[in-house]
Amino acid sequence: MALDAIDEGVDPHEAASALVAAMTPEERLGCLEGDGPFWAGLSELGRLGYHLRCFPAAGVSRLGIPGFTFSDGPRGVVVDRATAFPVSMARGASFDVDLEERIGNVIGTELRAVGATLYGGVCVNLLRHPAWGRAQETYGEDPHHVGEMGAALTRGIQRHAMATVKHFAANSIENARFQVDVEIAEIPLHEVFLPHFRRIVAEGVACVMTAYNQVNGQWAGESHQLLSEILHDEWGFKGFSISDWIFGVRDGAASVAAGLDVEMPYRMRRSISVPEALADGSLTWDQVDACVVRTMATLLRFAPILSASVQGRDVLNCAPHRALAAEAARRTLVMLKNDAVGDQPVLPLDPATTGTVAVIGRLGDAVNLGDQGSSEVWAVDVVTAAAGIASRHDTVVVDDGSDLDRAAALASAADAVVLVVGCTAADEGEYLGSDGMAALSALFPGADDDADVAAYARFVESTPEVVIPKDLKTKDPTGFAKGGDRTSLRLTENDVALIEMVAARCAQTIVVIEAGSAVLTDEWDDRVPVVLQRFYAGVEGGTALGEVLFGDASPEGRLPFSVPRHEADLPSFDPFAEHIVYDEWHGWWKLEREGSEVARPFGWGLSYSSTEIADAEVRVVGGDLVASAAVRNTGDRDDRALVLVLGQRDGTERRRLVGFRRVDVAAGELATIELTLDERALLERDVVAHAMVRRPGTWRFWVCQHLGETPEPITLDLA
Repeated sequence: MALDAIDEGVDPHEAASALVAAMTPEERLGCLEGDGPFWAGLSELGRLGYHLRCFPAAGVSRLGIPGFTFSDGPRGVVVDRATAFPVSMARGASFDVDLEERIGNVIGTELRAVGATLYGGVCVNLLRHPAWGRAQETYGEDPHHVGEMGAALTRGIQRHAMATVKHFAANSIENARFQVDVEIAEIPLHEVFLPHFRRIVAEGVACVMTAYNQVNGQWAGESHQLLSEILHDEWGFKGFSISDWIFGVRDGAASVAAGLDVEMPYRMRRSISVPEALADGSLTWDQVDACVVRTMATLLRFAPILSASVQGRDVLNCAPHRALAAEAARRTLVMLKNDAVGDQPVLPLDPATTGTVAVIGRLGDAVNLGDQGSSEVWAVDVVTAAAGIASRHDTVVVDDGSDLDRAAALASAADAVVLVVGCTAADEGEYLGSDGMAALSALFPGADDDADVAAYARFVESTPEVVIPKDLKTKDPTGFAKGGDRTSLRLTENDVALIEMVAARCAQTIVVIEAGSAVLTDEWDDRVPVVLQRFYAGVEGGTALGEVLFGDASPEGRLPFSVPRHEADLPSFDPFAEHIVYDEWHGWWKLEREGSEVARPFGWGLSYSSTEIADAEVRVVGGDLVASAAVRNTGDRDDRALVLVLGQRDGTERRRLVGFRRVDVAAGELATIELTLDERALLERDVVAHAMVRRPGTWRFWVCQHLGETPEPITLDLA
């Protein structure tokens, strides 16, 4: 009936209000939480439950309301054995919104195939510090870049399902996520830590997930400022909100009053406190109904998409999806340096003149896809670095580097050595340590309701059985690796020793770094001619690496963060902080402000050709702010240039990224681009009006390929 009303032109919010009015009090309260009973659900979660089935919520069977079913991300669907794409940080290095939208489209297809209707993988918390354990789940350090990439993923997902943007807000320390209070003044909050969320809300994202941490003294899931004043009142958000898992709500009634719509994933804090608050009058039914109406209105708006036919599970990890994963891995591989040995750069290797290639290092033939927490994808048939190289070259030897003498002998006999080093899920990722767990366990509810347990058992029985990959059967039953925030931004002593030993024996040493964000390399960088960063490259990462090393493809990735020369030039970072102050200054903004030496700038990356920018302009065209430039390919291979546009109003301290575009340029040719800038990136916070405003003044704009370039600024007076 509600859908019929919408077909007749009734506003979804009005139709949802009528639907909620038809619910019993128990049904309305049930829509405030996940559908699963806590203890039964937690037991299921403890046996790899993220991967076995989706999480249901907000269903009302009597009225035929299916609610929604949630599956996580962001490198792919975590239920069953889906396609594992390169992690988001790698995809941020593509600077390619069209590619990201195509990835979203594939993930959306696989999401529906496993029975999910809500995707939790649009993670856009800023990379404030590269030691952050979940850096790999976001796109970079700049809010405009992160917002555009997240909006693209949202567009792709929402062709098939609803997308969730997370974690709202200021979540960028992992170990302390359950305790830290992040203090942020109004200007940095709205100009640095929220613009990307606002951009994705403007894109029409269905759902917002709150963070675990506190913001200005309030838990994010109970923050009236974030949820009501900013998200709904200022931004006009039309979707619904959910908490982060299990510990995302401390006071159930307070979270309802603040405007959080659904506590996930089970019946927990709200089951205890909401009925009590309604009884004593500290919470009203109008506040409850407002939450349920927002959820129902969103389900009604997305009903045409959610009712469309879906493909079966044979679409998971299918050949076309793997082909897109391979394309993404090629376009996200960053070549940090490619020096000459003799009279030619080492890469690309010539297969006709290259004899033995030795792949050395503990990660050379390892399946290393990144975090093993809620974002893990159960990938099968993963192409490792060694396998990808062997598919492109006949003479390849592989060694894990554990025996330095053996590795030395192989390096001495090889024409080229590919050293694969870096991090694993044991070094960085989602953290579920024992620290503070005793206090958090006080949040657990009492015994499950028998009827809820029976209903949940029927749900479990109704979902298809998932075959656990053989290599995961001995994994920690919680489903989590050690993870957490990184303890160092450098490679391990063993990796460095291996690099130094190999470089002394083979001139053509190629170091491949696997990590979620920046790695400092200054203690060994000058000893090797080639350094590549491939992040965690997904199921076809080895395929892409082999293609790039032998010149079948050019590396296209560009750094989505700046790499300082010295770790002391980064902002303060305490993995176990109870309180921290965030300001405007991190990443390339902080380095520029302080005049710090930069090892590799934001946007940096080499290819097998070279490009330059000329005739750059920024002008007002019909009310739009338009940047244009000519991009010339000065090399002998086709190339894919990155064009960045930065702007700064006179009288302000920070330059800001206001636009970017990838452009294909044939060898020896000239391509022209025209880019309409997003004027939202020019907005500043008015702390009197508590609003984002465009202040008139003189602006300077720079058009460049990376922040290491210093083009003359373009000056423009804007009203």
